[in-house]
Amino acid sequence: MGRMRRAALFDMDRTLLTTHTALLYTRDRRARGEVSVFELLRIVGWILRYSLGVIDAEKVARIALRDYRGTSEASLIETTEEWFERCVPHHVRRGAREAVERHRARGDVTAIVTSAAPYAARPLARLLGIEHVVSSELMLDASGRLTGDVVDPLCYGRGKVLRTQRLSEQIGFRIEDAAFYTDSITDLPLLEAVATPVAVWPDRRLSRLARQRGWRVEVW
Repeated sequence: MGRMRRAALFDMDRTLLTTHTALLYTRDRRARGEVSVFELLRIVGWILRYSLGVIDAEKVARIALRDYRGTSEASLIETTEEWFERCVPHHVRRGAREAVERHRARGDVTAIVTSAAPYAARPLARLLGIEHVVSSELMLDASGRLTGDVVDPLCYGRGKVLRTQRLSEQIGFRIEDAAFYTDSITDLPLLEAVATPVAVWPDRRLSRLARQRGWRVEVW
């Protein structure tokens, strides 16, 4: 029986990327006249509260998805792929590619683990050569249209651990042996579950905690 592969898990927003994809996407829609200034400011407020860990993430997800209720997933994927190609690649952190390549060279399983929906994470995974995507899932009706709801658990906080556990069982690695790279204190449950927690451009609270616990801190 072969040795079980280790895993390298990467948060997406402000870890592999320099920005939040939700903000980038909404700014692009605002520039096209598809959303109001109010909607843009609301997203900014949500991101700020998300970063501070003082938000009901599931409630916010459902509010944000109201505008997409009835949208076909196929059309959303097409729109997002086009947006990604135009707007996202130059936001990839310089050291992100190097970190991913370092783990790939060791033969590690690689995965993006993000609270976002998969529509930005999948093209980023392709761009960086990352094998798997663990993300929040949007509920679809029988015709493949968004219902405006999310599939439990949301890939946030403890939900990230649960969804990553599912992947580990499917492909055969142990979370307890993995490395996890993130910028955010909201990812503390997964940081505490892995062997190698790595803070990348950490927020203030994560930076302080990483120093206290002797976790690696990297600036890509």
